[in-house]
Amino acid sequence: MIADLRTMMWKEWNELLLQQGGVRSGLLPMLILPLGIMGVFLPWQMGRAWVESPLTPALWAWLPLMLTASLVADSFAGERERHTLETLLASRLPDRAILFGKMCAVVGYGWGLTLLSVLIGLVTVNLIYGRGELLLYSPPLTATIIALSLLGAWLSASAGVLVSLRAATVRQAQQVLMITIMLLLFGPVYGLQALPDAWRARLAGWLTAGGPAKPVIVVMALLTVIDLTLTVLAAARFQRARLTLS
Repeated sequence: MIADLRTMMWKEWNELLLQQGGVRSGLLPMLILPLGIMGVFLPWQMGRAWVESPLTPALWAWLPLMLTASLVADSFAGERERHTLETLLASRLPDRAILFGKMCAVVGYGWGLTLLSVLIGLVTVNLIYGRGELLLYSPPLTATIIALSLLGAWLSASAGVLVSLRAATVRQAQQVLMITIMLLLFGPVYGLQALPDAWRARLAGWLTAGGPAKPVIVVMALLTVIDLTLTVLAAARFQRARLTLS
């Protein structure tokens, strides 16, 4: 199973870098531009706030979602458009290797690129604004960035695969996926605003009672539950016979 999973992930990464005609055209939009923007340009513009702002974890949770949305939408819908889905499903690879191989490839790309952007961003900030002082994220903030970026990449992968399994085209999958992600991200915000003032005050008191770490833990717990639920739904929906006939 592990070997089959690696095979599937390697196939997905090869297609990612070789898309649109070659390594150069794949590297530029998928690696160089995101690293240049998130690892150099934005840290250069924001300065020390890039390291010190308490809103930094939200950025690193959002980044893998945006990086992987179009990629994961292509996972099955793209194979269907290119007429390669039947060949893939006819291979010796087991169902779970195909499904989780595609998901792990997306998570590995989004999470890995996010963490690499974090490291390059730290180098940029220290070179420009360090002035002899080493600027680093605090250990709790570092752990939060690692966890939230993983959960963000996983959310995009699980939701995207679930949508792509039944989408007729990549464009349709991308549109549905973006709407789904927006609902998952902003639905709770608007839901909280709809609550009575007394309920919101009680909830805010409960969240702040445990210190600044409590809201972060609650968010990570909610994301974990959502990610697990979407993964289980994707596994239940992945049926090789139905995909072949669709």
